[in-house]
Amino acid sequence: MILRRIAVFIALLSGILASQLPEFAQQYRQRLGGAIDEIRRMIGDFDADVARMGLSRDQGIERLKVNADQLIRQRGQHLESDIARADKLERQLQSYAEAGPFRRLGLFASDFEPEIARRAFAQFEPAVPVTSEGLISAAGGFFAGWFLCRLVLAPLQRRKRKAVPNAARG
Repeated sequence: MILRRIAVFIALLSGILASQLPEFAQQYRQRLGGAIDEIRRMIGDFDADVARMGLSRDQGIERLKVNADQLIRQRGQHLESDIARADKLERQLQSYAEAGPFRRLGLFASDFEPEIARRAFAQFEPAVPVTSEGLISAAGGFFAGWFLCRLVLAPLQRRKRKAVPNAARG
């Protein structure tokens, strides 16, 4: 009887936790959009600076990368990586926008930016799952937790059942 209560408790806890996945993914997407906005703002400032000098973005970056000053060379390398990162994050955000509710969860699980996810988790606020995505995630988490508990506790229940007849014989 106690094992069944433990299984129900763990199943409920799993359901509650799983119901938060869609909300966390949504808060992650918001932070992702904010990160893209900030990177694009920095790149836009650089583009404006090089345009005032009559240069293209690539020409401006190349000037930075061949500069004698190591700090300026590193800025050129960082700017190049920031541009590549912005492109990657924008593709990721576009994929989320084009995907349906459950596909977004799959995309999030398979392709997320760890630093943005860490920051989203640090600021995460749980929400009541009122979307079909949240409710189905809760049900899936409940049944997964129930199944895992039954799987783990099954050997204990078998051992308990075998012990009772042996004790009755004694």
